[in-house]
Amino acid sequence: MSERIAISRRSFLARVGLGAGGLALSLYVRPARGAEKESKGASDKSKGGASTKPPKAVDPSAGPFTGGLHPNAFVHVAESGVVTIVCHRSEMGQGVRSSIPVLIADELGADMAKVVVAQAVGDKKYGDQNTDGSSSIRKFDERLRKIGAAARVMLIAAAAAQWKVDASTCTATGHAVVHMPTQRALPFGELAAAAGQLPVPSEKSIVLRPRSELRRVNSAMLPLLDGPAIADGSARFGSDVMLPGMLIAVIARPPVVGGKVARYDKKRALAVPGVRKIIDMPAAKKPYAFQPWGGVAVVADNTWAAMRGREALDITWDDGENAVYDSTSFKETLLKSVRAPGETRRKVGDVDAAFSKAAKVVEAEYLVPHLAQLPMEPPAAIARFSGGKCEIWASTQNPQAARKEAARVLGIDESAVTVNVTLLGGGFGRKAKADFVAEAAFVARAAKAPVRVQWTRSDDVRHCYYNAVNAQRLRAALDDKGKVLAWHQRTAYPPIGTTFGGKSMPSASDLQQGVLDLALDVPSIHMEACAAPSHVRVGWYRSVYNIFHAFSAGSFIDELAHARGLDPREMWLELIGPPRKLSLAELGIEKLSNYGETLLRHPVDAGRLRGVVERVTAASRWKGRKSDGRAFGLAAHRSFVAYSACVLSVVKDARRGVRCDEAWICIDAGAIVNRDRVHAQMEGAVVMGLRA
Repeated sequence: MSERIAISRRSFLARVGLGAGGLALSLYVRPARGAEKESKGASDKSKGGASTKPPKAVDPSAGPFTGGLHPNAFVHVAESGVVTIVCHRSEMGQGVRSSIPVLIADELGADMAKVVVAQAVGDKKYGDQNTDGSSSIRKFDERLRKIGAAARVMLIAAAAAQWKVDASTCTATGHAVVHMPTQRALPFGELAAAAGQLPVPSEKSIVLRPRSELRRVNSAMLPLLDGPAIADGSARFGSDVMLPGMLIAVIARPPVVGGKVARYDKKRALAVPGVRKIIDMPAAKKPYAFQPWGGVAVVADNTWAAMRGREALDITWDDGENAVYDSTSFKETLLKSVRAPGETRRKVGDVDAAFSKAAKVVEAEYLVPHLAQLPMEPPAAIARFSGGKCEIWASTQNPQAARKEAARVLGIDESAVTVNVTLLGGGFGRKAKADFVAEAAFVARAAKAPVRVQWTRSDDVRHCYYNAVNAQRLRAALDDKGKVLAWHQRTAYPPIGTTFGGKSMPSASDLQQGVLDLALDVPSIHMEACAAPSHVRVGWYRSVYNIFHAFSAGSFIDELAHARGLDPREMWLELIGPPRKLSLAELGIEKLSNYGETLLRHPVDAGRLRGVVERVTAASRWKGRKSDGRAFGLAAHRSFVAYSACVLSVVKDARRGVRCDEAWICIDAGAIVNRDRVHAQMEGAVVMGLRA
């Protein structure tokens, strides 16, 4: 495990030998100067040795694998035997740097003690690098295994050729290729040069190992790779990057989206000891997307001087059209929207007829405020601009977006921008936005020095891409026996699309999160979307719209249980209905975005939702809660094609009145790679939910 360390890009290039010949699976990088000579010398020593030509740069859009992926971008086998695996997604505690390399290594047959994990820079050759939407494993599990398998096939082919045997009689295990009939073995390092001359097999031709042969996947053998460094303080996050001559900048940003600077006191700010420069930031224009907010940057020798300089600016703001926005009064705007008919997005049966003959009607309205992501580490980015090129270090979830936005702000080609990804002290969707990275690029060029743009905690709260504020109105029609005949739901919120110039009406893609895919065994269903204008930047937040849709549906089910005098668990199971996979017709919709997944692979499965409810209530001793003197709450939801349920215990507290003392969580997430990180995700979700 000590071999798997975080290394710099420069030392990584040196370590895997990209400046030397004899490489098996090279990256999309040409060797350094002199490599051709070294390579030629190596090949002259033995017939059939290393290639005399440097690895070719490959067009990432023409990669042989799905999504333009190419095995050469992810795996490198050196003659020393060291296997370098590139992690193309961002690590923010979810363990992606501990999971993705293991998927590849297990498929390859590599020994993790001889594996080095390197972090990818932002580049399209790695496919989708946006570490968002709970997709790193769901979307890349099979693709990454095929990349490892491609390397395995090439190494086996090289060994079989050397032994003059059929490749089918060989296997790769324990960091070597073994000829099974004779038990002869050749270490990966000895096969690297020959394997590197072979063509990469096509994706269709690759046969994956049986999942049972993946020794580390879903086992207790997957510690958090970066855990020791995080614990002892040696891990490098965004704010830890130090460059020679680096200055620190903080920015006075408009308090209202779309606002501008009317006036400020530049002379007073420059008088603060340590302040070097005052830089006017470009004003943001609609659609705001990932643009910097505008305002004034204060560049100084250290963070304290920069913050004091910012205070001295004494800025007067022109708040613009959004100055009228008040989140308290906006609640009435939202409620007015859901109290009127909206656009029908899901319909089953005849809701109006059901309500006309109902023995009882239950109604409720729900409001959920804006939520700020508030990762432990506020945004930070470092930029160095020289010779028309910009190099960036940032705790970003989306290095390709960061690269694109930095290039746009600087007015240069993306190829002139390099984005190095550090560890993230949390992200939750906030760091998928590129505004803070673009700020650093702009300020560094203007300051003519390397600059770290540091956000403070208050900056993060005030200038966040908030989760959408939401209002919902729910009604249910019950017959004389309490059976639910109809479910009517309206939801209103400014969708994320408004940040990018989209409409103020939730789309079908938005409503897949807990409205269109809510499993209900109810004869009549009517779901409506209602308009809500946006006055702030709205963005992704952990589980996104599922937050308020799960909250309202779960709370309303409690209301129905109360109205009927029924146990909430039984109410849940009655409304979910029997185990079944719901068709589009049964859901009452024409199509479902389904988080980019097919319904064949990931259907709306009432059985899985029932399963987590039954499992979590059994684990919590739900039926014995009253005899134990405890109050329990139950919630369940389908989110990002996984199914989860939670029971919280609330007890009386002499000082605080009540407090939550225990939680039970059950998640059916499908195939698991890193069990420990799934546990951590669920535990973190409970803490974050309680905070919200």
